[in-house]
Amino acid sequence: MASIFPADRLSASLPDRIAYARDLWPMGQFWAREGKLPHPPEVVVWPESVGEIVALLRLANEKRFPVIPMGAGSGVCGGTLAIHGGVILDLKRMKRVRHLDESSLLVTAEAGIIGQHLEEWLNAHGYTLGHFPSSIYCSSFGGWIATRSAGQLSTKYGKIEDMVMGLEGVLPDGTVFSSKVSPRSAAGPRLDHLLVGSEGTLAVITAATARIRPLPEARRFAGYIYRDVRTGLDAIRKVMRRGLDPAAVRLYDETDTAMSLASLGLTAEGCLLLLVFEDVVDLIDAKAGLADAICRAEGGEALGPAPAEHWWKHRYDISYQQSPIYRGGLMVDTIEVAGTWSNLMRLYDAMRAAIGKRMTCLAHFSHVYPEGASIYFTFVGPAGPGGDAETYRAVWGDAMDACIKMGGTITHHHGVGLLKAPWMGEEHGPLIRIYRALKQALDPNGIMNPGKLDAP
Repeated sequence: MASIFPADRLSASLPDRIAYARDLWPMGQFWAREGKLPHPPEVVVWPESVGEIVALLRLANEKRFPVIPMGAGSGVCGGTLAIHGGVILDLKRMKRVRHLDESSLLVTAEAGIIGQHLEEWLNAHGYTLGHFPSSIYCSSFGGWIATRSAGQLSTKYGKIEDMVMGLEGVLPDGTVFSSKVSPRSAAGPRLDHLLVGSEGTLAVITAATARIRPLPEARRFAGYIYRDVRTGLDAIRKVMRRGLDPAAVRLYDETDTAMSLASLGLTAEGCLLLLVFEDVVDLIDAKAGLADAICRAEGGEALGPAPAEHWWKHRYDISYQQSPIYRGGLMVDTIEVAGTWSNLMRLYDAMRAAIGKRMTCLAHFSHVYPEGASIYFTFVGPAGPGGDAETYRAVWGDAMDACIKMGGTITHHHGVGLLKAPWMGEEHGPLIRIYRALKQALDPNGIMNPGKLDAP
């Protein structure tokens, strides 16, 4: 391996192995409390070229050691843990913006670029990717693609899979590929999109071409209180049916509303709905006005722009607020699922009941589409008699079982990793055989990120 990477981009030092032994999956917090380090890699490397990755994968096949591609380490599902040792392939040094196609509204960037850096580069040229996950300051472009990430404005701009127009990468045997970029194609299935969401189990994504938008000319904010979740959801559904194209839609249940309004020094009973619109000046007031009329007609009490403006100002803060809870001896995590409008309330009720058996549970609805929405549950509480890990697994097991039973998808945007892999067969049914066959065909030696998704 020393013949592939110079000494300053290859490390087997204990501090580096410790640093790369976990991502932001809460299980890492539990291991740290117990003084454990169960999944350290043997080596960490930092490639700067596609050629170095090709050489590494060929060596890994020859010597039969695992390779775990890594973006910025902000994942929350154990997706980059080296459960069988091997090499962490940290892509952060591959961070160039390669090309801006202003005529076609496309940008090509390398996988390791941090999301906020890419967005700032685009903003300086008058554009936006429109992808704003809460982790934007500590997550990477390639990581977004590998996990099918969503940003806070996905209602308008879509999830990352809606933006990806082409991929460059390296297959497990060292073959380099670069998919054709076209606005649409009927040339069979989108084969490159089989790698979107594959979490490093089928290939190393080294760069991607994504669609972009001109920066919005104007922004509008609005807030409403509804008597209950169902009434608020009805209002949202009708806004979406009118095609009014809000950028962000967030409905908080009663518990989450109490906490959200408390941060504003306000109190109110019911459920808080926040709307954010981004658009051209000529259209934005008409769209926001029509949405306002619907929200009021559906029983919403208008609160003005202040609650939504407050959320906008603090929308990334949550990513940095969980550590104090763990230091206080409690546990906290989030579970993001999705369902159709016809099933959303049943999914919410069932999962809230399942999580609430062991934890305090609150939720909000966001990432809203004409067909349905995501539900983002947060749970917090102390460990049960079995300890942190046993309690945590029990909460997740109850939640995933309820989700599967009610027909929801087990993840909307956090991905699968180790955490949700046990439910992948139930999630996909017989179609999971497609992934398994693809994994066997592309990676017969099983070197690529073993143990994640459905991979052995």
